[in-house]
Amino acid sequence: MARIEVVAAVLMDRQGRYLLAQRPTGKVYAGYWEFPGGKVEVGETHHQALVREIREELGLDITRAYPWMTLHFDYPHAQVNLHVFRVTHWTGTPQSLENQSFSWQGAGCEQVTPMLPANGPLLRALDLPTVYGISYAHEMGEAAFLKALQEALQRGLRLIQVREKEWSETRLQTFAKQVVKMARPFGACVLINGNPDVARAVGADGVHLSAQQLSSCTERPDFTWVGASTHTPDDLRQAQRMGVDFVVLGPVAMTATHPGVAAMGFETFSRWAGECGIPVFGIGGLGLADLEGAWRAGGQGIASMRAVWQGSAPIPNRFALI
Repeated sequence: MARIEVVAAVLMDRQGRYLLAQRPTGKVYAGYWEFPGGKVEVGETHHQALVREIREELGLDITRAYPWMTLHFDYPHAQVNLHVFRVTHWTGTPQSLENQSFSWQGAGCEQVTPMLPANGPLLRALDLPTVYGISYAHEMGEAAFLKALQEALQRGLRLIQVREKEWSETRLQTFAKQVVKMARPFGACVLINGNPDVARAVGADGVHLSAQQLSSCTERPDFTWVGASTHTPDDLRQAQRMGVDFVVLGPVAMTATHPGVAAMGFETFSRWAGECGIPVFGIGGLGLADLEGAWRAGGQGIASMRAVWQGSAPIPNRFALI
């Protein structure tokens, strides 16, 4: 059975809401909710199909859309490649042009059900921030780092990895407890690099696996959030098999942490991330100024060990707020 190429739009407004449409009577899965979109026609690019489908379905003209993820899903009646875009700018007001209901979701809205199975993973991904801050206390000093962390949380940082590989487990646990305590009032998530025992001991939200740990994994660690480091397409495929929630991929640019490793650039990043069915953060020599480049390349956002702890600019904690 040939796979069907389909596009879907996650239309996001300034309140952090996203638009869902209900499949009308007469269609397969009638009554189920989904992100609006439809089939790619012969000769169309994915972006062209997206613009046409949203105009035909909702009467909106898309003016800015970013590629995000590609999900592969097998229904009883069809095998689908679902190419998802995050849409931030459009003209017009949503209209029911194909006899479908629609509803804005998120930001405290009552959740609609049932959800079309292929679109379910997107709801999980929508909870992820766009910036992933990685600790650097070994070089900065604990006091200086904790001060920078407090400032970053106040600026909007909501996803943190504690990564201090040079420290003993006792020292790491003491430090990680402070990070978790500081993060809680802001609703920020904290992941511990490579050490599930420390993550459980300090009440962290999850773990972040190294590429080596990922390659030897046989099942997903039992945490709310699991991230992983990746450097190759094989790493990305293994991350999907293990069901991790997101990955970092790089280095995208040259980085002081790995001076001898060649940078892949956003072109290679885009090619590899484009077929990945989970959110991908770019890492390696990137800062807040690179967010737009990461989004255009299909990334969730950027991960940073240095730049995120510097400066005073707001840190976007959700894609919709840009």
